[in-house]
Amino acid sequence: MKELLLKYRKHHIWLAAALVPLVLFGIFRGNQALMTWLVDHVTQPFKQALGAVTYLFPFPLAELLYIGAGVWACVYLVRSALLIRRCRGQRKTMAYRRLLGLLCAVVTVVDWFCLAWGINYCADGFQERSGITAEAVTVEELYRVTEYFTEQVNAASQEVPRNENGLFSAGRDEIFAASTEIYENSYDEFPFLRQTDREPKRMIFSKLLSAMGFTGYYAGFTGESVLNVDSPTCLLPATITHELAHQRGIASEQECNFLAVVVSTVSDNPLYIYSGYLMGYIHLSNALYRADRELWQTLRQELAPEVLLDIQYNNAYWDQWESPVDAVSQTVYDAFLKGNGQSAGIQSYGTVVDLLVAYY
Repeated sequence: MKELLLKYRKHHIWLAAALVPLVLFGIFRGNQALMTWLVDHVTQPFKQALGAVTYLFPFPLAELLYIGAGVWACVYLVRSALLIRRCRGQRKTMAYRRLLGLLCAVVTVVDWFCLAWGINYCADGFQERSGITAEAVTVEELYRVTEYFTEQVNAASQEVPRNENGLFSAGRDEIFAASTEIYENSYDEFPFLRQTDREPKRMIFSKLLSAMGFTGYYAGFTGESVLNVDSPTCLLPATITHELAHQRGIASEQECNFLAVVVSTVSDNPLYIYSGYLMGYIHLSNALYRADRELWQTLRQELAPEVLLDIQYNNAYWDQWESPVDAVSQTVYDAFLKGNGQSAGIQSYGTVVDLLVAYY
């Protein structure tokens, strides 16, 4: 054992150094005040500086990073198997060396993740910073807020372009170009959200993202917001606003969905206003359907035909992607959310209803 330690001393030093921040993170992750200070003064400024560099490239570096990591892992494992097979007299030594190298790489990536994003799950979120908290919702309250959103989404639907089939038809270029100004009207109410935005990036392999059941993601490794540009555009503006909330260090999915609705609807852009009210209506209406189907049906009958067309088109798009790939990706993400303190897992997206009712 001593011989192995000396022979691969550099690898062991690397592993020990990589384990230090991981251990410290495990020890202090429960200290919310410390984690919040680190987010505000260290990790967020760092990620904004990182984004200033990565956004010099028009394509998402994160996408290339993930693909490269996958290719490297496959090559490393195959090469390891071949090397172990060839070293007939020292197979255990070679296996130890290759496993040690892989472990060093994995721990280093986990370190980077904890610094770039995992720490945000341990810091103050939107609710702590704003004072707006999710509370228990009565059916009457849910109905009233859903009724309000029905009225608003109907009105907003008349202000957006539509194609010959009556569907939302705004161009993606226009939607992306407007994204850098969407948060401006929200800074007076939520000053902690203030930051300079850059136009999000479009995923090259968007269909792969659809197959996994996602409309976009924030890559903490590179400081980029990356959007699925294959899915229907009616919810794209609100989804962009959601990802820009992640850019601001808000980790919770339900809080980002809440901000997607609120920030979009107070903006000056009709495309974002409609998309925000549509996203809010969908969340609230689904909740009302589960709570009281008769009340849901009453409001459903008041929904403008154009809005219903957009919802049906969006549902049809995602229905075609239901597959084992989608199920596995959602299961993995559910486990990831639970592992980072969101006990409701993937269902935490539904908590946005409580926030919307509390706010409106």
